Amino acid sequence: MKALGALNPVLEHRIRLAICVLLAKYGEISFSRFKQQLAVTDGNLGAQLRRLEEQGFIDPRKALMERKPVTWYRLTTEGRQALEQHLGALQQLISTLD
Repeated sequence: MKALGALNPVLEHRIRLAICVLLAKYGEISFSRFKQQLAVTDGNLGAQLRRLEEQGFIDPRKALMERKPVTWYRLTTEGRQALEQHLGALQQLISTLD
């Protein structure tokens, strides 16, 4: 199956995939909002965000809100392309079941 080869191993982890899907939908999301949406620990979320950042899929931005540091994340062009390719490969795999 050609679609299997098109799957991106970085996006095969459910939390990393969810992060990218949420960013594709909302544009920019804070660390604390991810934590709420995904119901994961700080450590697990941080590790998954770091992996996506190392791959160049997301871009962090630090800001202050009410004098508190907040980290915001957005998908990079490379991240969006990787997500679209990965989702397309998943759709191809699903269509073979019909």
